Amino acid sequence: MNILLLGKNGQLGWELQRSLAPLGALVALDRRGEDGLCGDLNDLDGLAATVRTLRPAVIVNAAAHTAVDQAESEPELAQRINADAPAVLAREAAASQALLVHYSTDYVFDGSGDTPWAEDAPTGPLSVYGRTKLAGEQAIRAAGCTHLILRTSWVYAARGGNFAKTMLRLAQERERLTVIDDQWGAPTGADLIADVSAHAIRQLRARAQDAGTYHLAAAGATTWFGYAKYVLTQARQAQSAIKLVAHDVAPIPTSAYPTPARRPHNSRLDTRKLQTTFDLTLPPWQDGVQHMLREILSNP
Repeated sequence: MNILLLGKNGQLGWELQRSLAPLGALVALDRRGEDGLCGDLNDLDGLAATVRTLRPAVIVNAAAHTAVDQAESEPELAQRINADAPAVLAREAAASQALLVHYSTDYVFDGSGDTPWAEDAPTGPLSVYGRTKLAGEQAIRAAGCTHLILRTSWVYAARGGNFAKTMLRLAQERERLTVIDDQWGAPTGADLIADVSAHAIRQLRARAQDAGTYHLAAAGATTWFGYAKYVLTQARQAQSAIKLVAHDVAPIPTSAYPTPARRPHNSRLDTRKLQTTFDLTLPPWQDGVQHMLREILSNP
């Protein structure tokens, strides 16, 4: 089985290189591409030509315009990368009967209420990022290809920047931190997403009828404030070389920290469909964060 992975150097793409390797011959590309192949989602013709050249059995798109606030000032670029490029990939996947795996977001919802979002819940994105990601989903479905769309949220990895690293850095610099306490979600590791993706791809190759849209997030829920408190508590208990000077972490509302793009207050995702269809048990969010912190704190 030949697999094409786009976005290989992102947090998720890096983990997917590991999880997908046992499934078949993997060609992993970033924006620069290689050997005449194109991995740049801004180059629609190049993307189409690459798929036609490789004729992969599986296309995994882990690339996206994820700068949520920046997207507000460059909506055309966000549309091209998050919507137009997936449309091209879906069209080529349909033509070659390939499976397309694509990652979306809780930002397709309006973040109201406190009930976890089911896959068929009404969408209502609040931002350019959310609208363009929703448009990408819709284009994939309209193309008629066999697809797996995984909506996820609050993604992190030990590699690269993330919220936990930011909290640890600030806690070494400041005696008091303020963190938003009215946005709810589940921190979800890129390694978990990658492993679930590989598991699902294997099943879909044998059971194409299980294709569709699914929600994928770690179990449980917390706020950014709760997440920060957990990270700092774990760091202190680990007695690492990191010296934390912050002695006060205070909760604040979203309104106290205005940003160009509106964030959803409720990012909880109902994952029962995924767990039932693919016979999975998703671990508590704390498990993945602990694993990440062990890696971070052992290499400060």
